[in-house]
Amino acid sequence: MFLALTALVDEPRHGYGIVQEVDRLSDGRVQLKIGTLYGVLDRLSAAGLVVLDREEAQQGRLRRYYRLTDEGARALQEEATRMAANAGAANARLRARLAGGALAIKTIRGAGATAGGAA
Repeated sequence: MFLALTALVDEPRHGYGIVQEVDRLSDGRVQLKIGTLYGVLDRLSAAGLVVLDREEAQQGRLRRYYRLTDEGARALQEEATRMAANAGAANARLRARLAGGALAIKTIRGAGATAGGAA
């Protein structure tokens, strides 16, 4: 949902356009299936986060273009902020772990040097 909303920030897109943009945004890490996307779009639409912008006939097929609503932009901003805070917390803990590991290695090496120097 997050990347689908992100794909709609700059312009309305049709389903396949959203799939392509999600692939680009995630550097290929997320490969959204078209069937999954339409379920996501239905939920986002029901929540008022996206709306149908227009429909265009393209090679005998109807393309539906979706656009992000103001409510959707607010929800995306809140989620981006929440995710950034979570990533910050994880990174802080990882830095502390690495610093603690480095301290433990220095302590062990220092103890070994003292013991070795006394012998």
